[in-house]
This record gives sequence, C-alpha cells and structure tokens, in this order.
Amino acid sequence: MVAAAWQRDRAPAISRGAALGLRWLPWHAGAVIQALRQALSSRAEPMLALLERLVNLNSFTDNPRGGDAVGEVLANELSTIPGLCVRRFASARYAAHWVAESEAAKASPAGHVALVGHLDTVFPPGVFEGFRLDGELARGPGVLDMKGGLVVVIEALRALERIGALSAIPVRFAIVADEEVGSPEGRPLLQRELAGAACALVFEAGREGDRIITARKGTGGATVRATGKAAHAGNAHRQGANAIWALARFVDRAQQLTDYGRGVTVNVGKVSGGQGRNTVPDAAEAQVDLRFVSRADGEAMLAALAAAAREAAAEVPGTAVQVEGEIARSPLARTDASAALCREYAACARAAGLGDAEAPLLGGGSDASSTAEIGIPSIDGLGPRGSGFHTKDELVEVGTLVPKAEALAAFLLGRRA
Repeated sequence: MVAAAWQRDRAPAISRGAALGLRWLPWHAGAVIQALRQALSSRAEPMLALLERLVNLNSFTDNPRGGDAVGEVLANELSTIPGLCVRRFASARYAAHWVAESEAAKASPAGHVALVGHLDTVFPPGVFEGFRLDGELARGPGVLDMKGGLVVVIEALRALERIGALSAIPVRFAIVADEEVGSPEGRPLLQRELAGAACALVFEAGREGDRIITARKGTGGATVRATGKAAHAGNAHRQGANAIWALARFVDRAQQLTDYGRGVTVNVGKVSGGQGRNTVPDAAEAQVDLRFVSRADGEAMLAALAAAAREAAAEVPGTAVQVEGEIARSPLARTDASAALCREYAACARAAGLGDAEAPLLGGGSDASSTAEIGIPSIDGLGPRGSGFHTKDELVEVGTLVPKAEALAAFLLGRRA
C-alpha cells in the first residue's frame, strides 16, 4: 500500500524528472531509469522489514555485542548482492566496522564513489527500545539516525545489480560503529579505505524537505578537572581549598566564549564533584562541548579554555584547574566541488519526486567531515526523511525509503565507469 501510494503521488514528477533531472547521463537514460524504477517498485515492504529488524537490535556505541549483531545483519544483506565484496574490520572496543565494494572499485579504487554510514545509536539498552509502525511513520531507536539510511544504500545497490549495472559502477560503502562518539576508530578507517574517492555521500538523517547538507560545524570537547584541599566545613573551613568554587569560576568564563555571530558555541553540559555539604570539596569535574565554523576557531577556543582555567584557579588560592581537550571533527566546509556534487545529486532527488534544496549550515557533526578533511567532496543528510533523532520521538517517513533509494541508484548510474 505504501509503495502504491508513492508511485501514484509521484507520477508527474517521474516523467518530468526523467526528461530534466537525468539528462546529464552520457547514455540513453530513459529505458535504464524505468528498469531501475521497476526493480524498486515492490521493495517498500522488504525495506521496512529490514529496518524493523535493525531497529529491534540495540546497537548503542558501548554495546559492542548488539552492534556486532546489527553489523552481521548488514553484512549478510550486502553479501546477498552479487558482485559485492564485504570486509570486516575488528575493533578492540566497539563493534566491528564494515566495508563493501563493487568489482569496479576493487579493481581500481581511484575515482570511486564513497557511501558512508554508521550502525551505532545513542540509546543504551533499556532506555528506548523497539520498532513501531504508526501509519506512514516508523518509530524506534536509530530508525532515522541512521539505520534508515543504511537500508536505503543496501536497496539502491541491490536495484543496480538487478538491472545489471552494479559491476560497472566503482562504489565503496563504509559502515563504522563509533560515529556517535566522534569516530575515534571510524575516522582513520574511512580516510584509509576511501582515499582516492571522487566524492562521498553520507546517509545521515534526512531533513525536512529532503534538504542536502553541504556544511556542518566542527566539533570538539574538553574534560576540565579542578583540584583543591578537603577540610571539615565547620571546624577547619579556613584550611580547605574549594575545587567546586574554582570550577564554577571556570564555567562562567567558558560559557562567555560563545559567540553566535561567529558560529562559536561553548556548552558546559555536565558538572560533578564534592563529597557532601559539610566537606570542603577537593575535586570537581566538568564536561564541555565546543562547536565552530573554522578549525582555527576551534583551536582558539581550546586555548581560551586553558586560559580560563588558569584565571579561575588563581582566584581560589590552593586550587588548580586543568583542561584536557581536542578537536573531534573538523568543520564540513562547503566548496565549489561539494556544491557541484550537491547539484548533481539534487537532479536525481528531484527526478525521484523528492526535495532538492540545500540545507543551511548545521551545528551537528558527522563522518562527512572525515571524508572532506582528506579532500573528498562530500554531501550529507541523504537518508530517509524524518525527525527526532537522539530523542525518544525519533521517526522516519516510510514513504521516503524507496524514493531515496531511487535517487541514490540514479546518481550511481551517472557515475558508471
């Protein structure tokens, strides 16, 4: 029923898109695109079934057993597509990472199309569980961020194989298991395995109107530790050095580093410390989140945090405040090459009946920054449309699963070797 409604509602867009959006293909597109649509026409329910299966497996980043279960499902699905080679990369801390590649990419990795996803979610076991279909909406942990995007990629590759085109398309699909904590292992893996790619498409949560992401802020973080001297709050208050007081002075300075005009934000998101109200605290700790538009701003913010720590400690005798911080992800900067890539993909999205606008600068980070950092033109947000990622209201619009797969498949057809 979902597939039928989608076909009916998009019929005018199909005919217009075939003539307008796909005319850049250097070979007769019409028959091939129609074959592609036929290959996808009955796939809405299988896509939904795979999504349900993935969402019902908890893959919180620090739940490697659950992540490996999701990874095995994905690897098995990819292995059923003739012509794909699937490789597993073991992890000592997280679930395994995976890379699938076509015959053309395996023969010559230079100039391939990189597809990027992650299998981990932000929800620990027992916090938010289970898949639920609510009319035209699917709900559950990771349904949008980003198990829906993984399903889209798998189905696009399957459709290309069914029409006999996949073997000639140089494509690599990388799935990491630690994106939600900044990709400490995923980033070097992506940069090693996807080196030489002509472009990278990242299948994070699809935004309202199917807006295509070309720019994201960089991300960073810091752990700030204040130390002092414990003492009885009644009998020896003078002998104590209050670490919480020093940390509070640091927090006030850190928060004032936010500059909305420059796109710079500082958020002290968690504070802990002390033993009890009648003890002068000798230790306290804060967790700090940083967002910035340029890497230079990120580095300047880390230096400013260190200066704030020194000033705070100087104002509370007997205390010390130390900052341990780093840039986790460089910004995803919009370039001429990524803007051109956006337009190329947008033509395919438009032909599939989807929105084709470009998104404004976003504050959240993703693995698009990892690919862009090594010079690969990268766009993001190409998963199914939805909302509520990182919340218990997470959902996807079921009717966008097939069109998103069609848009990707059509894009890949245009990259045929």
